[in-house]
Amino acid sequence: MGPVVKTGLDLIEKNWPKRLRGVRAGLLVHPASVNNRIEHTVTVCMKSSKYRVTALFGPQHGIRGETQDNMIEWEGFCDPATKLPVFSLYGHTRKPEPSMLEDIDVMVIDIQDVGSRYYTFIWTMELCMQACNAMRKAVMVLDRPNPIGGRLTEGSVLEMGYASFVGQRPLPVRHGMTAGEIGNYLQAAFYPDLDYYVIPMQGWERNKWFDETGLPWVMPSPNMPALDTAIVYPGMCLLEGTNLSEGRGTTRPFEVFGAPFISPESLVNRLKEFRLPGVIFRPLFFNPTFQKHAGILCGGSQIHITDRNRFRPFRTGVAILKAVHDLYPEDFEWKQPPYEYETVKMPIDILAGTNRLRTDIKQGLSLEHMADWWHEQCFGFNRLRKEYLLY
Repeated sequence: MGPVVKTGLDLIEKNWPKRLRGVRAGLLVHPASVNNRIEHTVTVCMKSSKYRVTALFGPQHGIRGETQDNMIEWEGFCDPATKLPVFSLYGHTRKPEPSMLEDIDVMVIDIQDVGSRYYTFIWTMELCMQACNAMRKAVMVLDRPNPIGGRLTEGSVLEMGYASFVGQRPLPVRHGMTAGEIGNYLQAAFYPDLDYYVIPMQGWERNKWFDETGLPWVMPSPNMPALDTAIVYPGMCLLEGTNLSEGRGTTRPFEVFGAPFISPESLVNRLKEFRLPGVIFRPLFFNPTFQKHAGILCGGSQIHITDRNRFRPFRTGVAILKAVHDLYPEDFEWKQPPYEYETVKMPIDILAGTNRLRTDIKQGLSLEHMADWWHEQCFGFNRLRKEYLLY
């Protein structure tokens, strides 16, 4: 039985626009840019007679996973397989420079997003849209599933005063959109003159999780090993803005979390009081091999999702921050800048897209009080996003 869903890459040859026949194409790709036979986008597109690939572009972690850790820059090189130039968009620049675009007519973007505003690939896409708009180059997005579905939104909507590379435009943390739909939104709201195309998927519905698509899971980044990771990520990435380990350096990043000063049983007992839906917390100890607290025994917990349709990752992540903040006021700390190229604003504030979350936790406000304001923000955004949805 074949895949239930066909991605934009699976349909590129069939649905390539006639008015772009014969053009020079640049490809923005990463490790998960594969078709349903697990052939990489570069391999697929090099065979086409409808356009000619002349350059490759890579976001954070590279075109095939050249950098393991978070916030590790890399620079361009010549791809040994194709002899094409590979331009880094996570090195000395995150936005294509004019010289990088000289030999292309269209930027073809094939990125697997994970459904969270902080995940940087959609913002690399926007910076490509900016650069291509300025140089009168076209942009085409090969659409892919939102792994955690397109039905639900959750979390704070970014305030532009807190824009950064982990959130450049107003979106909720869990945005419930595909890359092509986000591109629709960005083009209509900010780049109306951009020559923009999407090759939509076939067979994807908004309530589909990635494991219901029949498509192979390929890690889009080194610390996104499985769909389970993507499901918890909209909340657990908030821990990057603190001194808590978010599980990097373990085999279950973002599902395992803690710190050397935490008593696992005390933390889990506190978390039970929130009555969070669809999740059980298991107390544990772990020893990260890299990143925060590397080589130091940490107490904490592992998230076990019991009902992914009821589970609310952002609410869960905020509950964890509040629990640790309240239990360990002398030990818990908000991480200081720099973080993802921001040198002034607090990392937690650019992740949340507001300082309100940090302030509310500091003031001891209830989880219910905090959830009220982000629910209201999501309600407003959901009305806005309707006109940009493709499915």
